[in-house]
Amino acid sequence: MALDLRAVHAAVAAQARRVTPGIGDMSAYLASQVKERSHREVLGPLRPASGTSGVILHRGERIAAWGDPDTPEMAFSVTKSVVSIVAGIAFDSGLIPDPRRPVADSLDLPELAGTSISWHHLLQQTSEWDGELWGKPARLDGPRREGTPGSAWEYNDVRVNLLCLALTHLFGRALPSVLDEHVLGPLGASDTWSWHGYRNSLTIIDGETVPVVSGGAHWGGGLWISAADLSLLGLLCLHNGLLSESWIERSWTPCPLKPDYGYLWWLSGFPSAPPTGRFARGNADQHLLWIDPDRDLVIVSRWGRGVEELVRAVSDAVPVVG
Repeated sequence: MALDLRAVHAAVAAQARRVTPGIGDMSAYLASQVKERSHREVLGPLRPASGTSGVILHRGERIAAWGDPDTPEMAFSVTKSVVSIVAGIAFDSGLIPDPRRPVADSLDLPELAGTSISWHHLLQQTSEWDGELWGKPARLDGPRREGTPGSAWEYNDVRVNLLCLALTHLFGRALPSVLDEHVLGPLGASDTWSWHGYRNSLTIIDGETVPVVSGGAHWGGGLWISAADLSLLGLLCLHNGLLSESWIERSWTPCPLKPDYGYLWWLSGFPSAPPTGRFARGNADQHLLWIDPDRDLVIVSRWGRGVEELVRAVSDAVPVVG
């Protein structure tokens, strides 16, 4: 089977027409996403949406694009997979020699003192941590339980923010500088991306106030990045060697409690798409970074509905690498 560029371009044209509704007013749009009645206050900055955009890479080369792929957009929970990449930098540099060891073994954080919560738990969303961070309680994303770490899986923004706090202390500096130095800088990304926390997400390291970024945009903030730069993070997992194969394998190993989830990466979820895909998703799939090693394929879609149809159509047009 040969690459069918005509089919790829037809899929892209269709996706360009499936613009997410309601994104003209980001404040109103975000408010409509926050379902809980309490703690609705947005604490981080918001960025206006520019419309649907995306990029498709095959064998490291761009074969299609739509919209304005160079304009940064809020990434929402795609940011969580970027947090996993930053944790991988810590692992590869020896700062996390064993992800299954409790975080409290290496960090003196009041939020984790006396717990057996490990990096592994935080990365798989199985920590069961119950507390409040930056004014937002963990119970907002699920019922309060008395579970022990590793006993249950729960998609939880507050607990991912706790991981961001822990990684900030582990590196001793703000995470955007780590991502820039070790990943986006070496990959040749533009200077248009940024990573935000909340107005009150601050911590003290060696007597200095350091901002802590958020792992999503549930209450604003998170990673703001263009489709073009986001596609480079897809290549990172396929070609560039900036992350060890060991870490990528860990990231894409199924969680026993949630087999379609790894270290803040989704491992399946689109029934009509190839099961070989690994992906970062945000805001009910309005933002997607799809990586298929078997096809040497990267798909980035921003502010577009119906991404499963896009992924299926493009995957059907791209041969498996032989």
